[in-house]
Order: sequence, then structure tokens, then C-alpha cells
Amino acid sequence: MTGRAVPRPNTVRYNDWREVDVEPLGAFTPTLPVSVIIPCWQTPEKTLAMTLAALERQTYPRDMFEVVLVDDGSRPPLQGPAATPLNLKVLRQERRGFGLARARNAGARAAVHDVLLFLDSDVLVEKDWMAAHARWHHAVSDVVTTGQVAHVGMEGIDPETIRRRRGALGELFSNRATRNPGTESHLAGTGNLTSRRDDPFRMMAGGNLGIGREFHDLVGGHDESFTRWGFEDIEFGYRAYGRGGLLAPEPNAFAWHQGVWSEGRDAKVRSHQLQRGKAAHLIAHPGFRSDQPGRIFAVPRFVVTVVDADPRRRSTSAVVRAVANVLADRVHDLVVRVETDAADGGERLARLRDEFAPDPRVRVAPSPAARDALDEFPVSPFHVVLPAAGFARGVVHRLRARLGDAVTATAELPDGTTASITRAWALHRARRTGKRPADFGETRTVPARALKIEAAGPADGVDAPEPECYPDTRERLRARARNVHGPGDAWAFLKWLGEGGHRKADTARRAAGQRLRLARRSRRANGGTVRPAATKRRTSARGPSSGGRRVVFVANGLAAGGVE
Repeated sequence: MTGRAVPRPNTVRYNDWREVDVEPLGAFTPTLPVSVIIPCWQTPEKTLAMTLAALERQTYPRDMFEVVLVDDGSRPPLQGPAATPLNLKVLRQERRGFGLARARNAGARAAVHDVLLFLDSDVLVEKDWMAAHARWHHAVSDVVTTGQVAHVGMEGIDPETIRRRRGALGELFSNRATRNPGTESHLAGTGNLTSRRDDPFRMMAGGNLGIGREFHDLVGGHDESFTRWGFEDIEFGYRAYGRGGLLAPEPNAFAWHQGVWSEGRDAKVRSHQLQRGKAAHLIAHPGFRSDQPGRIFAVPRFVVTVVDADPRRRSTSAVVRAVANVLADRVHDLVVRVETDAADGGERLARLRDEFAPDPRVRVAPSPAARDALDEFPVSPFHVVLPAAGFARGVVHRLRARLGDAVTATAELPDGTTASITRAWALHRARRTGKRPADFGETRTVPARALKIEAAGPADGVDAPEPECYPDTRERLRARARNVHGPGDAWAFLKWLGEGGHRKADTARRAAGQRLRLARRSRRANGGTVRPAATKRRTSARGPSSGGRRVVFVANGLAAGGVE
């Protein structure tokens, strides 16, 4: 169809959908066709007939929408109405437990049009329902629209009553008790989803939802691993929000659920409880998972990229220490991705991979990589970038505290590098629009001293002797000391210390003697006068056992110890 306006990605600040220029419902002229996807399982014939009757009364042009029924293995198989004015097709899939997510995805794949509206099979929609959703998708390509659903009894109502109704369906239920569970309070607490709160996705209800096909596929559709009722809608909304989608509540897309909320309530509550553990792994938000240390989740809350950009400035050991400090941060719900320059033929990359390969919390990748951290962890809410510097533990915690409710926070470090934390939704939105994450909300600057990150020093450079990555002397001492549990252990520990001291002294003394012998041979060969190559310096330190004074020989820069 010619003359269609191409919807663009949203550019609003935070989730303020009020910034979008959407046509008023009364003035809206649709140009994009719509596919309505209705999953069904054991839906009573009358219930489905009433749902379809409500779709017959839509103000949206009938030749511009189709209805896709997806039967999730009903017994007997679902049969569509013998005669209907709707453009209707029926799909069937094998029953494999609770298949709502699978049915929605199957319907999306079979849908012909690019605006997808999801509707439950026992829901009656008002006549402007389709237009109310669709007008948003004419304006914005990455918006997810959600309408409210009220539960009400349907005694005395039949499909013909619905079909012939000219006014609002709500007038039929004006004298009946209705309930809208949960959504009204969340809308009130978030300023109709326009506040800076980071959980607008709690509003998502898959039984009354609209999304563009391209953004639906980018989000990944509904998660088919949900095989029980509960959380599948919120988890889909979480991914859509994490991908930078705009979540817009549409009050005119109102619908009525056939049946009161209390019907089957106990089973719903039980299923909801059973799904909590699964939801905790997939929704990286404090409201859905424990904040206690020691847990690893499928979707981490923080992704920390340690950038090893210039190997000449930092030794491999410095990178290892940096990663160790991140893993020991007060913020524990995280993974670390090390990006290192592989210009040395991959030797440094191989060393780091050998160091961290068994640790599931650490990834090592060459820089530049084909896939960055945002590709690997697209819906982890916070992405942190740190230089491979000598920072203290707690840097991630300090960055998060400084971020507050802003979109991004950055610290300029003394050596010219930067440390930053940014919300994933802003990074995705920046990718689609060509803008910066800072364009979508408040930004903050963090003083470098607040992060306790040290500038690169010569001791870390590759030209300096590289210290052992681990264990260093103090770590070995601590490890041995932890095994001391009695007098025998204490004696063995002291003996080990003494033997270690003697071994170091003997090694140094032999090295010094070898240097002296080589110097004498060289001078004799040249006919020169042999002079002592070592000087003797006495100290007041006592020997380990004889009570004598400790003597230190300095020969050609090498120290050797002994007892006089």
C-alpha cells in the first residue's frame, strides 16, 4: 500500500511515551494492516464465539486485519466457526505442557502483517481496541503497547448480544462487579509508566498487547521454556524494555475477561509460586531475585568489561588482579568480560584464557571482537566499562551508587582512560537511532578519586620484571597459616619458614660466588690485577640459630647472606 509512513525507533527520555507524536484516536487513519494472534486451549465454543464477535465490531477496516487462532493441542481439536466475516485461519500445535508462549510464537510466524496484536481467547475487546493499539505502531517501530483487562462475569451475555452492540461493552457490565488485578496500582506508582523507575515491564500483559514484527523478532519472541502459567508476560516485557523498547499503556485498548478473577485462583497462585525461581534467573531486577552473595544467575545484573587496550602499559598480572578485584566486589551479581589487544599474535589472549577458562563468571575476547558485551548480554541492565588498572575492590558498587537514577555515569581517570556505567536500554536505543546513551536521560560525572583507581605505573609495564600472578608470598603464608590447628602444626609451620629462609640465602650465596669466579677468570685472562669483586658489609642482625651477627655480601649487585 503506497503512502505509508515508515515508523522510526523511539528517541524519548527514559520511558516518557508522552513525547511521541501519536495521532488522536478520532483522527487516526490506518495505513498498516494488523494480525491478531489468539492462542487457545480447551476454550469453550461459546467463549471463543464471543471473543470473535467483539472483533467483528472493530472500527479498524475489516480488510486490513486478519485473525490467527493457534490451538495448543485441545482435545477435541479446536474448530473455527463455520461462518464468519473475519479473515480467520486456524493453526494447531502438539500439546507439550503449558504452551502459551509456543502458541504466541507460532502465531507470529504465521502472521502475514507487521503489526502484531496478542489477545487471549476469553477476552472481549472494545470497538476501538485495534485502532488504539495500531496508531502507536504507525508512529514508533520499537513500542510495546499494553491495554488493561478487567474481569467480569458473563451471565446472560451471548455472542449475538456482543455482535449487535453499538455502544461500549462496558455499559453491559455497569451493574456487575469487575476487577482489574495489579495494573492500576502499578500505573499509579510509576506515573503511568513515565517515571524513572526501572520496572515498567511489570505492567506487561500478553493477553492484550501490541508490538511490531521486527522488534518482536529482535526481542526474541516469548520464552518457550515457560511451561507453567506465571511470569511469561512480565519476562517478555522485561526483555522488550531491556532492549530499549518504549512501553506505552493504552487506556483505549480496553478489554473484558470472561469470568471473575477468583475462578481458578488457587491454581494460579500455586503456579505463580512454582515459577518464582525460574523468573529470578531471567529477570535481573532486585524485585525478582535475592540480593544475598554467592548466587550465579542466568542473566547477570551487571556486565563488567575490563579493557586491556594497550598491553605495553599493563602486565598480564595487572589484568588478572583487576579481574580478581571485580569478582570480589560488593556487587556480586555480575560477570566479567576481558577484552585484550591480540596484536602480539594472540599470546596475551591465550594466557588470559588459560587463567580464566574454568571460571563461568569470566569471558576473554580479542579486541575488537565480532560480538561485544551488549551482544552477549543484551538484557543485563547495567554495563560497566573499566580499564585494566589497579583499582580497589568495590569499584562497581561505587559506580552504581553514583549512577542513581541517571542513564550513564563516567569518570575521567588521570592516565586518560575512562570508567563508566550505562543502562542497557539506553545502549540499545542509541544503536538503533545513531544517538548517544546520554541523549535519553540524565548523565553524571564521577570524580576519579571516588573510584580509587590508580594511574598506570612503571611497575606494571611489560619492560619491568613481571611478578607472579598468584600466589604471592603473602598468599602462601596465609594459606599455610590457616592450616595451623595445634602445637604440631605450629612447629611444622615454623620449620617451613626456617627452611624457606635458608633456601633463599643459599641460592643467593651460590649466585654471588658464581659471579665472583667468572669475574676473576676474566681478569686473569686479560692479564689484569685481580681485585676483590665483593665488599663485605656487617649488620647487627642476628643469625637464625647461632646467635652470631648476620653478614650480607654484596657482589655485583647480588646479595648473599650468611652467619659469621
